[in-house]
Amino acid sequence: MSEFDRWQGRYKVPDYIFGKGPNYFIASCKPLLPKSGKALAVADGEGRNGVWLAQQGLDVVSLDFAPAGQEKAAALAKESGVSLSLVQADVHNWDYPENTFDVVAEIFTQFSSPAERKLKWDGMKKTLKPGGLMIIQGYTPKQLEYKTGGPGKLENLYTRAMLEEAFAGMSDMNIVEEELEMHEGSGHGGMSAVVNFTARKPA
Repeated sequence: MSEFDRWQGRYKVPDYIFGKGPNYFIASCKPLLPKSGKALAVADGEGRNGVWLAQQGLDVVSLDFAPAGQEKAAALAKESGVSLSLVQADVHNWDYPENTFDVVAEIFTQFSSPAERKLKWDGMKKTLKPGGLMIIQGYTPKQLEYKTGGPGKLENLYTRAMLEEAFAGMSDMNIVEEELEMHEGSGHGGMSAVVNFTARKPA
C-alpha cells in the first residue's frame, strides 16, 4: 500500500485520529510566535496544528497530500471560526516559495525516507523568512520500544545530531529530548520518546 493510500484510509474515519486540539509542543511555542504573519503547517493532516496557528492570528497554509485529511481540516477550521489556505501536494516535492513564511511547523511527519526528509527540510529552510521560526517535533529511536505511535522504521526517526546537522547555521537553536505520556486522539497514546526543536533562520 502506498503512503497516500494509507493516509487516505486513516483519515476517512469519522473521528479526528490525533484529536482536534493542537500538539502540546507547538502550543508551548506560543511565546515565540509573531503577533501576525504567515505560517506553513507541513503535512498538516486533519488540520489541528494549522487551525491552532490560525487562532494565534497567523495566515496559515495547511499543506498535505491526502484529500480526506484536508476535508477534515476545512471542517475543523470552520468549526473553530478561522480560515486555512489548503494546499494539496506532496511535502517532498512541493515548490516551496523562497523567504515566504514567518513560521514553519512540522509535527510528526515521519513517513519520509532519509532522501525524502532532506528534500522536505531543504524546502522548509528555503521557504522560511530570515528571522522566521522553525518548529519541529518527532519521535526518537527510543520510540521503537514504546510503540505508541509513529513509524516502525529506525531510519524515519529523528535524533538531536540529525537536527543539528540538517539545520546547522540556524540561530537560537533549542533541542530537547523527552519521554512523556502523550494523549492526542487515538493515533498517539501512551509513553512516548520525542525530540523538540526550535530555531530561527538568520536575519
